Amino acid sequence: MKKVIAAINMTLDGVFDHTAIQPDEEVHQHYTDLLKDSEVILYGRITFELMRYWQTFLKDPSEEKSMNDFAIAIDQIPKIVFSNKLKDTDWDTARLATQDIEKEVLVLKESSEKDILLGSRSMINQLMKWDLIDEYQFCVHPLIAGKGLSLFEEMHNRTLLKLIKTKIFSSGAIILYYEPLRG
Repeated sequence: MKKVIAAINMTLDGVFDHTAIQPDEEVHQHYTDLLKDSEVILYGRITFELMRYWQTFLKDPSEEKSMNDFAIAIDQIPKIVFSNKLKDTDWDTARLATQDIEKEVLVLKESSEKDILLGSRSMINQLMKWDLIDEYQFCVHPLIAGKGLSLFEEMHNRTLLKLIKTKIFSSGAIILYYEPLRG
């Protein structure tokens, strides 16, 4: 069985907002590599629609190679979208989920040859409740947003994690790798 990895960006004050942070080339390269090494990424509708932004770089590349590379990686990885509103993904490498998230993840864990990524806040919060996340990768950016949506504001249970490693970027962003303490 492969790992279910919750990989997410956030500010120092715990705000999850892609518009609040400004990832540099190193951070983009990290996530490009993570996508290339993974089997699939799971999204809720809102984050999936935000990720469509990267499709523009396929048609009109940026001057920054790391952004173009990330756009290619996000385009190529299979995506499963959990939505009651969308009728079609309009993205060749994306499909709508055919079963609820818990069942879908359990099937993926049994059949995947590579890791399974969670790319949105809603997926992380739901799978935390069922203890289906094997690793957390919190990329904390050196920025205090002051306001915004907290990554865990819907969580009401205590969750213990064990720090397994860190990765520090020259920008001051740091990825904290955790695994849940079970039992």
